[in-house]
Amino acid sequence: MDNLPTQELEALRYIRYETRDAIGYITLNRPEKRNALSYDVVSELKEAFEFAEEDESCKVIVLRAEGAAFCAGADLGYIQELQGFGYTDNLADSTHLMQLFHQIYTLKKVVIGEVQGHALAGGCGLATICDFAFAVPEAKFGYTEVKIGFLPAIVSVFLVRKIGEARTKQLLLTGDVISAQAAADFGLVNFLVPKEELADKVYAFARRLCVENSGQSMELTKEMLARIPEMALEDSLRYAAQMNAEARGSLDCRRGIAAFLSKEKISWDN
Repeated sequence: MDNLPTQELEALRYIRYETRDAIGYITLNRPEKRNALSYDVVSELKEAFEFAEEDESCKVIVLRAEGAAFCAGADLGYIQELQGFGYTDNLADSTHLMQLFHQIYTLKKVVIGEVQGHALAGGCGLATICDFAFAVPEAKFGYTEVKIGFLPAIVSVFLVRKIGEARTKQLLLTGDVISAQAAADFGLVNFLVPKEELADKVYAFARRLCVENSGQSMELTKEMLARIPEMALEDSLRYAAQMNAEARGSLDCRRGIAAFLSKEKISWDN
């Protein structure tokens, strides 16, 4: 790996962070608990994503996991603790998860999910928030919260944006667990890849983004796509025109156009 994490990141218990060839890898490292989410796991994910966003050696981020499962959702022991919480404590805890999802969704850098196993409930939410998702055919997906009297509340905000209201209702109201192929059909997964090829395919895709695309352009495109759905048509068009005009004056745009006009192949990885 190219870059060693800071002392603070090295002290994390459930998450690993490392970079290779401008790719920042954030790895859920709690395989004995199927990488289940607890308050501490969410805290460490937030810390790792914050570091990756500011890490100059990282241009694209991959979220992956150790073990058989990608993420099984909330930790069962933690769910038992929640039963003793009052509304104020529950709101603080929900806000904690909401902040992680919002952080990933609005992150300056592209986030790729490398889903090597089942992604259920909150784990399916993590995969949903990624800009791209690669999955093995054996993986199962599902927002199963309604099965235990809970709500898939936070992910619903992002899922409606991603796949639309009708498909969101089908997934969230049934709580059905679906195959990776069905998840791809729904638009939750971009690419299905055999398990033995998954890491290499994700690496190749991430490297392509690093080399072929302007990091600044990807950042601003993500920002636009996050903001436009909230706007009225006229406001969104004015905003898009302003972003277009600002981009034209950027160093990346000048560099890219110069290379295009001179028929030179540009590499954005340097």
